[in-house]
Amino acid sequence: MDTEADRKDAGLILLKQGAEARVFESTFVGRRSIVKERFSKKYRHPALDSKLTLKRLNAEARCMTKARKLGVSTPVLFAVDPMLHTLTFEYVEGPMVKEIFLGFGTNGIVEERLQEIATQIGDSIAKLHDGGLIHGDLTTSNMLINKETNQLVLIDFGLSFISTLPEDKAVDLYVLERALISMHSSCGDVMEKLLAAYRKSSKQWCSTLNKLAQVRQRGRKRSMVG
Repeated sequence: MDTEADRKDAGLILLKQGAEARVFESTFVGRRSIVKERFSKKYRHPALDSKLTLKRLNAEARCMTKARKLGVSTPVLFAVDPMLHTLTFEYVEGPMVKEIFLGFGTNGIVEERLQEIATQIGDSIAKLHDGGLIHGDLTTSNMLINKETNQLVLIDFGLSFISTLPEDKAVDLYVLERALISMHSSCGDVMEKLLAAYRKSSKQWCSTLNKLAQVRQRGRKRSMVG
């Protein structure tokens, strides 16, 4: 899939391009799907690049599968292609949480809806963390609300990894908190709402939230230093 013509021939429609991957809409055995292609880095030796890309691809596939086993809703993984460095998974119809939160107070999004989504976020993250899985990129752009089920779906496990350390869990939460502060300040105490759900769902919440307080303190010191 090196050229636009190749992608068109394969029935792929480019949706998004990031620093590490391209995301396409396609079909898989007649089902609407998403294809995520990890592209090569030209500055790396070809053999090393292929090895690292495949390692990251397999890690993402494993983390997606593990999240589902932990009871967290993610797109169903259809296929892994080690030659093309692609993942093919279910297309989830529904808005990003980012879009919903940005509409809070202006597009009829009410406090009850905000509470419901925050609770689902906190509960999902607690399940990941108690299962030793760190998402690595918790932002409202990587969360969808399934149009059919009204349930939260976590996407983009490209930076995910396995860890049981409270520090890693705390940093995961801190990344989300910073994203909420920068993007969704109009939503008020949404972080506290989701942390309340996290405490309720997680058996290991105490050590994680104690560490989160330390991570916040380090973040404030860095901000003051510049």
